[in-house]
Amino acid sequence: MKVLITGSNGQVGSCLVKQLQTCTNTEILAVDRTELDITSKANVIKIVDEFKPVIIINAAAHTAVDKAESEIDLSYEINRNGPCYLAQAAESIGAALLHISTDYVFAGDKEGIYSEIDIVSPQSVYGVSKLAGEKAVLEECSRSIILRTAWVFGEEGNNFVKTMLRLAQQRTELGIVADQFGGPTYAGDIAAALIIIAKEINKQGHNFDSTKYGIYHYSGLPHTSWCGFAKKIFDKAVEQGVLNKAPLVKGIKTLDYPTPAKRPVNSKLDTKKITETFGIKACDWLSALNQLSNFQNN
Repeated sequence: MKVLITGSNGQVGSCLVKQLQTCTNTEILAVDRTELDITSKANVIKIVDEFKPVIIINAAAHTAVDKAESEIDLSYEINRNGPCYLAQAAESIGAALLHISTDYVFAGDKEGIYSEIDIVSPQSVYGVSKLAGEKAVLEECSRSIILRTAWVFGEEGNNFVKTMLRLAQQRTELGIVADQFGGPTYAGDIAAALIIIAKEINKQGHNFDSTKYGIYHYSGLPHTSWCGFAKKIFDKAVEQGVLNKAPLVKGIKTLDYPTPAKRPVNSKLDTKKITETFGIKACDWLSALNQLSNFQNN
């Protein structure tokens, strides 16, 4: 299996590289933004034509949600144009493209859980640009899978878990948003899910059931609030000796913590489809917090 990974230094990309390196009969080309600028169509075509991957996994994205509100052109270049070029290049050589997307494609005002067929209505530049990327991928590559996820955390990069651990060392009391809900998702589990899908596509080749291409949701259970997530992080950190004492966590409203970009109030994703199709279960994010010392050292 020949796999091209873009965004290889990011949260999910770094996990993909580590996990694929342990797979037998697998050749990897892992590139970060310095090695492949996905917003350059010529560079994308050159890399894909030379390496000729069977699978392309796009883990590159402009994920600075608040900055995106002012960096509109850059957001579209990375989140729409880049995936479009990768999709076109994949189609030209008959490769499959696995592309990571987000809960931000939804308005977040639904009661209940979002399924893959629910109406999309992004409320931020980030969400709009990611939705545009989804559409480009599906239109340009006949062998494509969109994996929407939410509340990603991992050992690399910046994320909520690492921020909470840092703040806990500095403060005795924290106000955390308690009226936004979703499923925290460990980057390593996202990588594992993508690899399961990649292996099935590679094994079956062009005999792979074409009805399995399309959009899937993958995130964690149980659903919680940011406030609830923070409390679990601190409980686990104290258990593991990462923190001597947990700070006092007080729930606050979204209105009390204004940000440039509007966040979905409801980011709960229904993961039944990916379980039924590929046997991939929702992320157990509580278990992923059992090695919190790894999150401090990066």
